[in-house]
Amino acid sequence: MSNKFFGGVHPAEHKDLTEHKATVPLAEAPAQVVIPMVMHVGAPCKPVVVVGDQVKVGQLIGETTGLGAPIHASVSGTVKAVEPRLCGYGNVMSVVIDNDFKDTEDESIKTRDNVGGLSGAEIIEIVKNAGIVGMGGAGFPTHVKLSGAVGKVDTLILNGAECEPYITADHRLMLERGEAVVGGARLLAKAVGLQEAIIAVEENKPDAIENLKKVAGAEGGVRVEGLKVRYPQGAEKQLIQRLTGRQVPPGKLPADVKCLVCNVATAAAVYDAVTQGRPLTKRSLTLTGGALSEPMNVEAPVGTPLSHLIKLAGGFKADPDRVLFGGPMMGTAAYDLDMPMLKNTNCVLSMTKDEVAAVDPAQTCIRCGKCVEVCPMKLTPLFMRANANKNNWDALEELHVMDCIECGCCSYICPARIPLVQTFRMAKTELRKQAAAKKAKEGGKA
Repeated sequence: MSNKFFGGVHPAEHKDLTEHKATVPLAEAPAQVVIPMVMHVGAPCKPVVVVGDQVKVGQLIGETTGLGAPIHASVSGTVKAVEPRLCGYGNVMSVVIDNDFKDTEDESIKTRDNVGGLSGAEIIEIVKNAGIVGMGGAGFPTHVKLSGAVGKVDTLILNGAECEPYITADHRLMLERGEAVVGGARLLAKAVGLQEAIIAVEENKPDAIENLKKVAGAEGGVRVEGLKVRYPQGAEKQLIQRLTGRQVPPGKLPADVKCLVCNVATAAAVYDAVTQGRPLTKRSLTLTGGALSEPMNVEAPVGTPLSHLIKLAGGFKADPDRVLFGGPMMGTAAYDLDMPMLKNTNCVLSMTKDEVAAVDPAQTCIRCGKCVEVCPMKLTPLFMRANANKNNWDALEELHVMDCIECGCCSYICPARIPLVQTFRMAKTELRKQAAAKKAKEGGKA
């Protein structure tokens, strides 16, 4: 455990707002949910319901058309619309359901008696049918990640670091549902043919570490490791380097260094799917920030509008400067409060102007090099920005901008408060467009 990862910072945690508050179900269910057909990395799902259909909790409403994960109804009721709606992935086809408040469950949801007799392949198939994706923010289909790891990995890491400021949903999950986290870890290990899983938790959560160790007990198969606090330790490449000393090469995946990383919330979802037949239709998330009246941790149906969540958290006590999906370092703007929470929404952060660092209008780089010192990917943000501003796309590729994990360390440390991460996100989007256009052109010639 003497390994370290490159760079990183120590931002103020602000977890005291919710870390001691138990996760509670919504005091009032939403009257309507909006369930986008894109809540994962990959192709959009195809709706399999039409307006007027009656649906039940856990019923399939979107089937995969390629890389992706199926989508299920999170409430029971009537399909009000099947149309494009705004969400964190843009304006995408969505299924809108009017809640009948009966919570009638689909007949497919039932306790499984033969869990111990399931093969690894059978576990992966259950995970696939349950629509489980990475719940730490990435949204990569879990069954695809597991299938690609079989026979190729020797280390399974469960990410309980939760290093992003403000967010405490995973902390509370590890305290309140330790059996599901540990049980899910064992199922994930079995799915990929391993005998052990490591659950990694930062040491600012000593109660979670103690609880998981107690649950894991002497049965074996799960080891809990405490980690010194440092952001962005929860990024999978940094977590791998910290725990194993292995470095994932540029452009490569964890499987290339024989590692598999899953979030603890993903593990709990796997446990629920395998033992109870429950697809991913709800999740725990943190509602927090200085603009919010009653910060809390809640469990809510996927598709719940942000406006409803904020209302149940007491509404705004101050005008929010911004509302984010996620934390202050890697979160993305929620520019419409009618946008729904998704499978990978672990936090809704409402920040006051005082919480948001002032931006220098001049935004002049003084070439201090601090951004280079803290970059966990050993990149050169100041040169990347300079070339992005000049649209030097070839130079950006040579500087490995696509390896940027968008952790925000460079923006955080920059004395000029230059929005570096936003610049790199736009540059990466442009490079992806150019690559897609080139591929299409070459395909047309063929």
